[in-house]
Amino acid sequence: MYSISTDPARLDLAAIHAFLTRSYWSPGVPRAVVERAVAHSLPFGVFHGEAQVGFARVITDRATFAYLADVYILEAHRGQGLARRLMEAVLAHPDLQGLRRFLLATRDAHRLYAGFGFTPLAAPERLMEIHRPNPYGAPTPGEGAEEAPDARGAAGARS
Repeated sequence: MYSISTDPARLDLAAIHAFLTRSYWSPGVPRAVVERAVAHSLPFGVFHGEAQVGFARVITDRATFAYLADVYILEAHRGQGLARRLMEAVLAHPDLQGLRRFLLATRDAHRLYAGFGFTPLAAPERLMEIHRPNPYGAPTPGEGAEEAPDARGAAGARS
């Protein structure tokens, strides 16, 4: 039986860190950074029984803006609609209603997110970023780091 929870006490931070440190979007992220990021976000855990098999977090002011990050479903649990269930839970959360803007970044899950109303930026020339692709000093995928498998439509929002 699968369930989704926003209870931070249920989260398995070791499991979240283990996935994120091998992901394409946060290779080598230190556990302390993951802990701080989760603590200051609205987290969603996907559980099979008591085992955590997926995760997403939303960085938000809970009034006008949100950013979806660190979305994943473990490979062994993909293909069962869990990413869709996770997105339904995220978008139905009472603290995320009436927002003016909800952003995400993905390399490989455009179809999933498009099904929930996400589109390419209407005016990308208006957005700017400071991008530090490897702030943790870890080898990036292709430079000796083992990469977590792509979600192939089941996840892939990067933070």
